[in-house]
Amino acid sequence: MDIMDTIKEQVTTNKVILYMKGSPNQPQCGFSAQVVQALMACGERFAYVDVLSNPEIRANLPKYANWPTFPQLWVDGELIGGCDIINEMSASGELKGVICGDSDEEVEG
Repeated sequence: MDIMDTIKEQVTTNKVILYMKGSPNQPQCGFSAQVVQALMACGERFAYVDVLSNPEIRANLPKYANWPTFPQLWVDGELIGGCDIINEMSASGELKGVICGDSDEEVEG
């Protein structure tokens, strides 16, 4: 399978997936550690990919996502953002709504 197909499969089959440096138990950068803390505070399970041990994903995800840095948080197949965005969403309470799916942001009509 092509690496872009692998990435697409990962982001579409996992409700919440974090591309990070290291693992949730042992983050290898401060930004990844901050995002892990924000996610854990939401109380929902999430998948992760260590980009340090997956160099093909590390090299190609920025092209797939059009987002140059790590960590990257994806929810329901959509890129939510990196550390600064996740911290802002966590502080406002918006992150929990997005992850738990009880966000009132979208109104069908």
